[in-house]
Amino acid sequence: MVDQPDWDLRLGYLIHDVSRLRRMMFDRALAPLGITRSQWWVLAFISRKDGLPQVQLANELDVGKVAVGALIDRLESSGFVIRQADPVDRRVKRVYVTKQARGFLEKLRKETDKFNAKIVNGIDRKQLEDASDALLAMKHNLLAMSDGTVANMSDDDEGETQRSKTRKKRRAVA
Repeated sequence: MVDQPDWDLRLGYLIHDVSRLRRMMFDRALAPLGITRSQWWVLAFISRKDGLPQVQLANELDVGKVAVGALIDRLESSGFVIRQADPVDRRVKRVYVTKQARGFLEKLRKETDKFNAKIVNGIDRKQLEDASDALLAMKHNLLAMSDGTVANMSDDDEGETQRSKTRKKRRAVA
């Protein structure tokens, strides 16, 4: 048996454990606002792609149609989204963010910023940038291992790649 480097075992565990702990603590932070992380995630996504058909929303979030339907039901009953029939195909339901949700999203963004600031407290900016770059590279490697979705990089990934390049240029100049 070949000896594996220590990081080989620890890295995967740390990625998983940090993600799990972040989700758990984020749910606690959002609880006083009356929204779950899953609801926030769907609401934030809809706000960026307002009017998306519910089925497409499920596909883009990689969530089952029933699960996304239940989340939208709760968001709709809270007054954060509305469903409207598509003008061309009445069977298609499009999901829109309400005015109430837009104000709530601002509040959520502020809470998220505070939460994220607590998570990175005491960590040097360069370390955070390096960690972000490494995780983004791992994500791209994983996508390359899948069925070719690397060519379909999301706008968020492209923006993060550009920010990473900008950070590297700034460090080279400094």
